[in-house]
Amino acid sequence: MKEPKFQTLSGMHDILPEDQKYFNKIYQTVSEIADFYDFEKIETPVLEIAELFSKGTGESTDVVKKEMYAFKTKGGDLLALRPEYSPSIVRSYIENGMQNRPQPLKLWYWGPCFRHERPQAGRYRQFWTFGFEIFGETSAVVDAQLIQIYYNILRELKLKNIVIEVNSIGDSNCKPYYKKLLANYLRSKSSSLCADCRVRIKENVLRVLDCKEEKCQPIKAQAPQILDHLCEECKAHFKDVLEFLDETGIQYNLNPYLVRGLDYYTRTVFEFFSQDPEKEGESKMAIGGGGRYDKLVKFLGGKDTPACGLSTGIERIVDLMKKQDIKFEKPNEIEVFLAQLGDLAKRKSLSLLEEFRKANIKVSESFGRDSLKAQLSRANKVGAKFTLIVGQKEALEGKIIIRDMATGNQNLIKLENAVPEVKKRLRG
Repeated sequence: MKEPKFQTLSGMHDILPEDQKYFNKIYQTVSEIADFYDFEKIETPVLEIAELFSKGTGESTDVVKKEMYAFKTKGGDLLALRPEYSPSIVRSYIENGMQNRPQPLKLWYWGPCFRHERPQAGRYRQFWTFGFEIFGETSAVVDAQLIQIYYNILRELKLKNIVIEVNSIGDSNCKPYYKKLLANYLRSKSSSLCADCRVRIKENVLRVLDCKEEKCQPIKAQAPQILDHLCEECKAHFKDVLEFLDETGIQYNLNPYLVRGLDYYTRTVFEFFSQDPEKEGESKMAIGGGGRYDKLVKFLGGKDTPACGLSTGIERIVDLMKKQDIKFEKPNEIEVFLAQLGDLAKRKSLSLLEEFRKANIKVSESFGRDSLKAQLSRANKVGAKFTLIVGQKEALEGKIIIRDMATGNQNLIKLENAVPEVKKRLRG
């Protein structure tokens, strides 16, 4: 067959009707949990000034250096498609004076991001994400609560085999010394590292710990651990995080090499993975994570404001739901099919359809067809319990035929009694 002239771009994908049920289920779950924990929804533009991300996310990150879609407008402005949400949320927080609202301020979001990554399973160049952000709170309980919120979302979606990893990467008091210590160690091993990591030693040494290249793993495994070099305040904060998590009963693993791929994190970082218990030797698939970013608001021009957040890729959750064959309740099943013959019957049926909508009874129809045989066939396919038939004669007389699809029995009733009669039969 000849290939179609137009196709989706590499790394982009359509969300087809059969996948919408997964997206809708995730959105419903996230929004209900967000409402329970008193998070308010926020939406930011897909386009921002590119500097917001180069400064906020970090110029040395792969996201900015290799993956960000940036371009100049005809007016000469350098813009970028949003590669992640947090800098946009912080920009909005500052621009709209949200620091003057009662704190802590809790926000959540849902929308697309864009990264020019190598396409692979569960990873797209346009991908959907949701996340939670909390501003104005320094307590470790917030860090633990965000982990608990994401854990609850995944549990509500019935996902299994979830692994949670946590770490602390310190703050401006202890991180500089650790970075120097780590750089000295890695320089002595640089010939065994990948080309990217040799550059990272100079530009942002913590990124080496985030490298996924196979040849770098043995070097990482022997590197100094930041947990051994935390200052007293960071050590106390992380101890509190772990104690709060222990109180929730959520199982987690300490990973002293977890840093995540963004520059703005301080202290707590965490990540959620999917791990098939029968394939422990294989790499885990990251599905979401986050951490604390206490300096980002001030760094982007706002007041000194502590903050903590999480984000996750929705397509990855959808893939997991499919792989684990997750079942969830179907939306209201179609209970009535409305069949009609002729223009007058169509006009009567349009009004009747609205009455059923107001009565919250799911109705299907094929207004474009005039063949009764074809419409009854359609009624069988959609699983309707009753078919209502309006022909020209019935429309003139203000009547309608109600047909029980299980028995084939039919009755002629007044058109005005159609909704009450259907209600009665559905209850029976």
